[in-house]
Amino acid sequence: MIWLLLVSLVWAFSFGLIKGRLAGVDPALVALVRVALACAVFLPAFRPRGLRPRDVVALTGIGAVQFGLMYVCYNAAFQTSLKAYEVAALTIFTPIFVALFDGAWARRWSAGSLGAAALAVLGAGVIVIDKPLAAVSWPGVALVQGSNIAFALGQIAWRRWRAGGPAVREAEVFALPYFGAVLATLPFAAPALGALPALTTSHWTTLAYLGVIASGGCFFLWNFGATRTTPASLAVANNIKIPLSVACSIWVFGESGDARRLLIGGLAIVGAGWLAEWTSRRGR
Repeated sequence: MIWLLLVSLVWAFSFGLIKGRLAGVDPALVALVRVALACAVFLPAFRPRGLRPRDVVALTGIGAVQFGLMYVCYNAAFQTSLKAYEVAALTIFTPIFVALFDGAWARRWSAGSLGAAALAVLGAGVIVIDKPLAAVSWPGVALVQGSNIAFALGQIAWRRWRAGGPAVREAEVFALPYFGAVLATLPFAAPALGALPALTTSHWTTLAYLGVIASGGCFFLWNFGATRTTPASLAVANNIKIPLSVACSIWVFGESGDARRLLIGGLAIVGAGWLAEWTSRRGR
C-alpha cells in the first residue's frame, strides 16, 4: 500500500499542471508524448527472456488499455470546460470499476470489497459534488468515465497476468505496456504531430515531468504496488488521489473548493481503507 500512497501524492500535482500549463496542446499529442517518454525510461532495462509470445501480446494489450486508451480519454477531458479539480473528482468511480472487474474475473463478488469501494466513492463525492449536475460538461464526464474504465480494467488484467505469468522482474518487461500505450495513442495523435516544433520550453518541461515521473515512474510503482495488496485495498487506493488532488488545486493552483467537504470526504476514504483491510483479514 505504501507504493500506492506515494504515487497518489505525486499524481495530486498532475491535474493542475495539465490544465494550467498544457492548455491549447492537442490532448492526444500530450498522451503520446507522455507514454513515449515513459517507454524510453524503461527501454534500457528491457529483458524479454522468459516471456512467451502470449505474454508479449498480453503486456502490450494491457498497456494499450490501461495507459493508452486511458490517457486519450483523460487528456481530452481537460479540453472541455471542466476545471482541473473536477477532472480529478470525476475519477471517483474507479474503485467501483476495479471491484466489479476483479469480481467478474474471479466469478464471485465480495460484499466487503464492493462496500469499501462504494464508501470510497461516497467520500470522494462529498468532496466535489457542490454544484448542480447541469453545470457539468457532460462530454467531459463521459471522457473521464471512459478513462476510469480503461485504468481499472488494466489494473486487474495486470494483477491476473502477474499471478499466472512467468517469474520475471516487472522493471525488465514494463517497456512492453508502455509500447502498447504508444501504439494505442499514435493514431489519435498523428494529425497533431506537426505541432511538436511549436511546443514551448514550458510545454516540454511539463511533458518531461509528466512523462518521466508521473507516467514512467508512477505507473510502474502503481502496478508494482497493485500486486502487493488486496483487490479491496487496491480499489480504495484509486481514490486516495482525490482529496490530495483537490487540496493541491485549492492551495497550490489557487482554484476554488470547499475545505470542509475535503475534510469530511477524506475521512470517509480513510474509513473505506480500514473497511477494505478488515474485509481482507476476515476473508483470510
